[in-house]
Amino acid sequence: MSLLTVKNLSHGFGDRAIFDDVSFRLLKGEHIGLIGANGEGKSTFMNIITGKLEPDAGNITWSKRIRIGYLDQHADLKQGMTIRDVLRTAFQYLFDMEQEMNDLFGKMGEVDPDELQELLEETGVLQDMLTNNDFYTIDAKIEEVANGLGLNEIGLSREVYELSGGQRTKVLLAKLLLEKPDILLLDEPTNYLDVEHIEWLRTYLQEYENAFILISHDIPFLNSVVNLIYHMENQELSRYPGDYDEFLRVYDMKKQQLEAAYKKQQKEIANLKDFVARNKANAATSKMAMSRQKKLDKMDIIELDSEKPKPQFNFKRARTPGKYLFETKDLTIGYDDPLSRPLNLSMERGQKIALSGANGIGKTTLLKSILGEIPPVSGSVQLGEHLHIGYFEQELKEISDHTCIEEIWEEFRHFTQYEVRAALAKCGLTRKHIESKVQVLSGGEKAKVRLCKLINKETNLLVLDEPTNHLDVDAKAELKRALKEYKGSVLLISHEPDFYKDVVTDVWNCEDWTTKVF
Repeated sequence: MSLLTVKNLSHGFGDRAIFDDVSFRLLKGEHIGLIGANGEGKSTFMNIITGKLEPDAGNITWSKRIRIGYLDQHADLKQGMTIRDVLRTAFQYLFDMEQEMNDLFGKMGEVDPDELQELLEETGVLQDMLTNNDFYTIDAKIEEVANGLGLNEIGLSREVYELSGGQRTKVLLAKLLLEKPDILLLDEPTNYLDVEHIEWLRTYLQEYENAFILISHDIPFLNSVVNLIYHMENQELSRYPGDYDEFLRVYDMKKQQLEAAYKKQQKEIANLKDFVARNKANAATSKMAMSRQKKLDKMDIIELDSEKPKPQFNFKRARTPGKYLFETKDLTIGYDDPLSRPLNLSMERGQKIALSGANGIGKTTLLKSILGEIPPVSGSVQLGEHLHIGYFEQELKEISDHTCIEEIWEEFRHFTQYEVRAALAKCGLTRKHIESKVQVLSGGEKAKVRLCKLINKETNLLVLDEPTNHLDVDAKAELKRALKEYKGSVLLISHEPDFYKDVVTDVWNCEDWTTKVF
């Protein structure tokens, strides 16, 4: 049974085509991984099938009475609502059903026997529906999911308005999982989750009986939960049964077969053209030449897909700094309330350090306190001499109205236009990306523009807050290589041990310092 049918979908932004005559079907129980390089249209596809974006052409048809759940990280969480309040809204349709049943009970004293029988039958159906949907164990289900995603650690009575971006995403994900829709749509759900909560989500999705579509660049996670891959490339959407590893095997084999057929055909074309050129003027052989020309004209020419530019991240190194990059003295971080005990930390030249620990315990706050972007609750930070710091923030709140070219030019005014274009191209952006406004780019493309600024600046200390969020597989691998080869020092926050374990010299577990109880 097809839950979702997409026929002849075409869409683009300006002169940049995203989809061209794409068709797609989602069947009951399918666990789909939606993959592709940054900018191929994965999030755009999600927005189209959920009705947030109108396609240029094509039809999107959902089965009747299908409940769809979409992880929308920009959903409005109202002031005054607690985490528990938000999670309980996942069951609003059941609370409405209960109210309808209670209203029917209220009518029973005012009706004749025939109507009473009808009301009893109707309330019986509603009662069964509530029982079958676990209405009477709602609070236990809320506790289970909240615990699995670490929300109990934050406190279910905490107001959602006070939460960090990562914590808000956890709340929205928990609400979505509690709704248990017929179709779950997840766009990079692991970006703001800690390692243990990623493991919980992995188990949850492995056992999920309904269908889901998952966008993720976390390949081990993707491999463990999907049974079908849809690959977006060159405005097309191709289906591959199996996990990501099986997709890679089949994809590489198809690519090799196409390249072999292309080479064989090109050789045949060259021979035919040569024969025609040598024999068309000769009366004795002109008929054979015409026959060869007709064969050429009718030939279905094989075309190889144009290679997407591969990112190249090579960080420029500034002069050598002093021995100590920073030292803290009884540093307590936080805003209104302390997030840590007094810290006496130091980082030496040459160290590459990853900060680990649960969301909300102050990893980003520690980085900003060291950089002097926010004042400490108490204590002090002493930065070393001759520091040239490159800082990659987790999320930028301001949306730039610049084109990519203008965005780079604003920071590197001495660059020629050719140098700006070349710098952006080295980060894996195409000509159309480069000439587009930053605000219309995908999350991964925006990250590449920010990395372009970073690699063209001379640094001796890189401070990186979740730099792999939104990056595709190729970009993530290239960033890892560049950080391993970088001769300066690195202070890094990442929720992906597979990314940083071969890069860093030390791991600092921030849970050892937090004032929060686990």
